Amino acid sequence: MTIIYSSLNHALRVPLAAEIHSRPFLKLEAPELVSHFAVYRNSDEVMPGSIAVEQHATLAALCAHFGVTPPMLESKYFYYDFGHFRLKWECHTEFATYTFAERRERTLPVAEAFSSMPVLQLPEEWLLSLKGKIIVAAHVVLDDSGGRTEAFAQGLQRVFEGNVLAGSHVMQGGELWTDFVIQADGFSRFVIRDVGMRALQAGRLVQRVLEIETYRMMALLGLPYAQRAAPALNAIENELVALAAAMIETDAAASAELSEQSGVSERALLDQITRLAARIEKLSLDNNYRFSASKAYVRLVHARIEELREIRIEGIPTVEEFMDRRLTPAMNTCDAMASRQEALAQRIANSNDLLRTRVGIVQEAQNRQILQSMNARAAQQLHLQQAVEGLSVAAISYYVIGLFSYTGKAAKVFGLVLNTDAVVGLLVPFVAAGVWLGLRRMHRRVHSA
Repeated sequence: MTIIYSSLNHALRVPLAAEIHSRPFLKLEAPELVSHFAVYRNSDEVMPGSIAVEQHATLAALCAHFGVTPPMLESKYFYYDFGHFRLKWECHTEFATYTFAERRERTLPVAEAFSSMPVLQLPEEWLLSLKGKIIVAAHVVLDDSGGRTEAFAQGLQRVFEGNVLAGSHVMQGGELWTDFVIQADGFSRFVIRDVGMRALQAGRLVQRVLEIETYRMMALLGLPYAQRAAPALNAIENELVALAAAMIETDAAASAELSEQSGVSERALLDQITRLAARIEKLSLDNNYRFSASKAYVRLVHARIEELREIRIEGIPTVEEFMDRRLTPAMNTCDAMASRQEALAQRIANSNDLLRTRVGIVQEAQNRQILQSMNARAAQQLHLQQAVEGLSVAAISYYVIGLFSYTGKAAKVFGLVLNTDAVVGLLVPFVAAGVWLGLRRMHRRVHSA
């Protein structure tokens, strides 16, 4: 019973298992010539995902020129033997690579080999129609000539135009030579000499060397961002220093006299620091992706260098030493700018919180002043009410006595009361006292409620 296509399988089992085999190295055997391109997207403004569509169209155009069926659109890897050369195409997140390999029947002198590279087999119109920008163009000569290492290195001086070489014994059977310089033909050059490599080692070594060059260039893309960010960060820091000084001056003025004018100045400072926070946030959004990508690429560079298992050639710097001297400072600059952005953003956030706290304190003080004025007005109204209360007692008593007077006159008519005025006069103190007590009782009920 086969279960390879069984419904028992997870939907992603087969593609996930194949992922580890999706980018195999070329099977190379010296003497061999290799040309390599890494094509970056047209602009940094383009989303990284669009590189796949662009480069698939470029690959399809090359396949159409030679009458070969191109891979499917979702493919990330393609290999084909075109006869005169072999092609390995890989599509990555930000770039695509084209590696052309050509087997030679006999070993050519290194200088002659660099003038007979596989790129000469490609149609010129296809090269001119590449969708994207070339970030890496490299030639690799896989040589199997014998002889002493010192004599071979001496003969490479003319090939590398007298530049300082980096080289080493690698992978216990090979020698690697390069200067990491773009030569007059627009290609960087690598010479790998097979002095005892086992089967399939050459392909792995060439792939690692090309990955070192490609990832090195991709990592260095973060350096211009760091260099452009430095003046902007300096300007933001200077404005933040000026704002901090203004905050101290405002604090001194506010401690002397907390007024509405000090609150207005605090809010003006808050507006300025909010604009600074927006600027540093915009700068971080512009740079963080590139800095993070550079950090990931440089980790890959160091991993590939470790896989070379270099052994020093006396008097020649190794590839690892070359990278430590040239690449590491650039990456340190990117890391420093990324850390500086984060630290500055945190300082602005702290200043913003402090200023908002001070604005809140000013507003609370102003609210307290408003409440105090309202209390004073309420006290004044209470005093006026108490002053008018006596008049209210007199007025109410007057109307009540009036009612009693009409009642007494009616009683006199019926002969019930002999002297109405005397009775009314006797009632006045009692009515006034009753009205006053009634008002006091009503006030106590209102206050208790």
